[in-house]
Amino acid sequence: MTDNAVREPRGFAVYTAPAGLADDGRDDFTVLVSTERAVVSAVFTRSRFAGPSVTLSRAAAANLSARGVVVLARNANVATGAQGEANAREVRASVAQALGLSEDELLIASTGVIGRQYPMESIRDHIKTLSTPLPNGGLDRAARAIMTTDTRPKTARAQVGDAVIAGIAKGVGMLEPDMATLLVFFATDAQLDPQEQDRVFRRVMDRTFNALSIDTDTSTSDTAALFANGLAGPVDGVRFEEALYDVALALVKDIAHDGEGAGKLIEVRVSGARDTAQAKRVGKSVVNSPLVKTAVHGGDPNWGRVAMAIGKCSEDTDIDQDKVVIRFGDVAVYPPGTGGPDEDEVRAAVAEQMRGSEVVIGIDLAVADGAFTVYGCDLTEGYVRLNADYST
Repeated sequence: MTDNAVREPRGFAVYTAPAGLADDGRDDFTVLVSTERAVVSAVFTRSRFAGPSVTLSRAAAANLSARGVVVLARNANVATGAQGEANAREVRASVAQALGLSEDELLIASTGVIGRQYPMESIRDHIKTLSTPLPNGGLDRAARAIMTTDTRPKTARAQVGDAVIAGIAKGVGMLEPDMATLLVFFATDAQLDPQEQDRVFRRVMDRTFNALSIDTDTSTSDTAALFANGLAGPVDGVRFEEALYDVALALVKDIAHDGEGAGKLIEVRVSGARDTAQAKRVGKSVVNSPLVKTAVHGGDPNWGRVAMAIGKCSEDTDIDQDKVVIRFGDVAVYPPGTGGPDEDEVRAAVAEQMRGSEVVIGIDLAVADGAFTVYGCDLTEGYVRLNADYST
């Protein structure tokens, strides 16, 4: 259970300010840093167009040690060539120098429009004013400063023993995760063995952020990282994983609710699969279907679109349509007659399920005992309008 009333984790400082990455005066430059040595676990996009921020951060996190991250919002610094890489290195090195750190103790993340160079003159002038010590706390400010087209900041916290796990995230579009998704940062004062922490983090990411999709497009900048400084002392690994999962899932659902133009969260629960991979594949096929998404948006009880999306998994030859069961909420719609003798009553019950802000689709493949749940949102006119005008 997450609770944003829980205190922030000990030993983290946050700085945010407008650095000229956009022209609206909003904070767009963030530094999140642990005041003490921290263990870092991180995963990144596998896009072949990954930006230099991802490349630099992947190398910095490889030894499981980093103090924090600098985040630039409104500019992805992707597809910017050698100049873009030099700029990213300069930004990270300059911030590290201002904080009295070595540059490899910092990750760097960027998000926004692709193909534009950083406004380096403005950023240089801004970094010159950066001084230590940074103010303690401030994760809520960081959550707002890292936003792009998000309509609201996304935060979640949970307590495990004497420790706190806090998470912030941004992202509402270009979202079909591949290893990580969006920009997601967790800070905790818990202490775990570094290798155990890394295993826990990757398991949780697979079950939460890698289960999320808004529009099937994988970002070039996806970065997810957990910084743990251990100031609260050791915690139980099982309880830590449960708490981290709760925080991550709360952020995932918030992101899906806030998907570009979204009006409804879609949750697809697949069971009875051959294995987890098959369950995830089927769930993604359903949640990514434009026809399923538009049906949910319009409240159209056309469950045949779900059957179609399952059927697209043509290489999964062990899926037998005569054994599959499809439900909307607790209403069984397939096979025919499963939900009762009156088809009109079934359609009315499904339509009622679809009027809510969250639509749950259940699929039992009746193959074995594999299961996975995926999350997404409906497809609306707002998504088209926002992305048609994104860079203009």
